[in-house]
Amino acid sequence: MNFLTLNLKATLVAMVMGVLLLYLGGALGPFFLFTMLYFLVLSAVVTWFGHEYKRRAGLFERQRGVRNVIANGAWPLVMALLYYTLHIYSPAYQILAVAGFVGAVAAVTADKFGSEIGVLDGIPRSIISFRRVNKGASGGITHLGILAGVLASMLIGITSLFIYAYSPMYIYLFPLAIVGGIVGTLVDSLFGVFEEVGVGNKYTSNLIASVVGGLVVMAIMAMIL
Repeated sequence: MNFLTLNLKATLVAMVMGVLLLYLGGALGPFFLFTMLYFLVLSAVVTWFGHEYKRRAGLFERQRGVRNVIANGAWPLVMALLYYTLHIYSPAYQILAVAGFVGAVAAVTADKFGSEIGVLDGIPRSIISFRRVNKGASGGITHLGILAGVLASMLIGITSLFIYAYSPMYIYLFPLAIVGGIVGTLVDSLFGVFEEVGVGNKYTSNLIASVVGGLVVMAIMAMIL
């Protein structure tokens, strides 16, 4: 019962989260669910992109577990819960929850593209010291990885066009997704530096990246409203 790059337990957890997204999102439930499924498909594609090279370099991770699902999906689920809550008390501000959701998904997608495609580039450099680091080292960035992150953010931003009919304001989510994605992947790399010294791990870095990416997009959307 494995799904794409998820193992059995991770697939079951993802299914539960998907049902919750569908329920909490109400009219936008299908959008929330589709966006997360879209993320999973994109993640699977970039995981297998250049997999022979990654396998030889010891960087190929074929399957992900429950911690990956929680790290990448927890904050988008929180945003769906916020959307549901705002629907009851303040529908006018639901767009902020949608913005936070899109920003969070863009952040984790950009990070996935950056790490999976970035390792195919030349020697990465530390995001803090800019010194050369080993491929696959947490906190390392490459030009190709950054460009891949921008592309990933755009791909997530495109999903907002499907809900434009609900409110013309949703058109802002396309450029904002790019912002959230770039911020998120840079934050993930920043916290990756701490991973190298034993503080945190890739799961906490992913979670923090999704939170920051989502909050940044929410803040900008709040200023637009």
